[in-house]
Amino acid sequence: MTRSTDVYVLGVAVQPARLREDGLRLEEMVYQTCRAALDDAGVTRAQLDNVVLGASDELDGRPITNMLLTAPAGGFLKDEMRVTDSGASALCIGYARMRSGEFDLGLVASWCKSSKIDSETVMGLRADPFYYRPLGMGARMADGLLSQAIALQGTSAAEVDERVLNAFSRAQANPRGLCHAVRSRQDIASSAYVSTPLREGHMAPQSDGSAALVVASARFVAAHPGCKPLARITGAGWASDSYTLDARRLGDFRSARTAWRNALTMTGATSAKDFDVLELDSPTGWHESAWVRAFGIKDESALSPSGGAFAQNPYFCNGLVNAAEAVLQIAGRAGPVQRPNVRRALSHGCHGFAQQGNVVVTFDRAGS
Repeated sequence: MTRSTDVYVLGVAVQPARLREDGLRLEEMVYQTCRAALDDAGVTRAQLDNVVLGASDELDGRPITNMLLTAPAGGFLKDEMRVTDSGASALCIGYARMRSGEFDLGLVASWCKSSKIDSETVMGLRADPFYYRPLGMGARMADGLLSQAIALQGTSAAEVDERVLNAFSRAQANPRGLCHAVRSRQDIASSAYVSTPLREGHMAPQSDGSAALVVASARFVAAHPGCKPLARITGAGWASDSYTLDARRLGDFRSARTAWRNALTMTGATSAKDFDVLELDSPTGWHESAWVRAFGIKDESALSPSGGAFAQNPYFCNGLVNAAEAVLQIAGRAGPVQRPNVRRALSHGCHGFAQQGNVVVTFDRAGS
């Protein structure tokens, strides 16, 4: 049954992943992805009434990056908004705009050329200048502190090694990923420490990439029967925690649990077992261990069939790539990583020092 507040995904595109995309300017990469999403949806740029971008000035290496990238993304002379948290956050804004009743057809896009700039330097500059920055705080140190907190809750390095091995194995089958060679358990376990207990082998290699989704209101879908929805967005939850990296903040995953709970409440689900696919943002094996416990995931067969960040890891926009993978699963278009009879899927994204912010979005089959 279609309700006036329903929001649908009509089209999706994920740019072919590259460790380093030297053949395309950022503007060209964004244009290609957004053009592909519009074509997939069977709509034109002229039909769009809004565009939401997830982009970071620092990671794009330019001030006010949307001045240069709004037009390639399809936002020329359109109502355009930008969020700087993450690509997953942009999807939440796009969803909220549809739910407002003020818009009917929008495009949500995010990108990151991780090879273009040193993300560790960027994160170091985001640390406060009086306390964290003099300590040398960056994303790796913050992830090391988070990993220590996860280890104190019972996760062993051996478990993390196994999770990384499994993630690389799943990712190798994903044609939208980089198809990294699967590292041996010994290679992972003996790799150099980055920030104890986090090892280099526990981390997903960063890459260049972009993703775009075309979202539509129920009113637009009813008026355009030729546009067939790929999935229905049924819920979205997001939350941010304290900037302070103390024991409480690192150990209880409050923002992740809040985002998870709010999204599941909106969609009418009670637990992880209600979903056929769970695409989680796990840039390290320690993160996956934390999310499995925080979200109460008992059956891990539905866990990130795409391989998640170990398939491709365009730093800023991983959450939107996860959303695209979840939609492809529901539409039966995930290719070699397709799971059977997917009716309900969930995507997750996180951002900030030690995953300060979290976003969870849920999807159902369009007709359910």
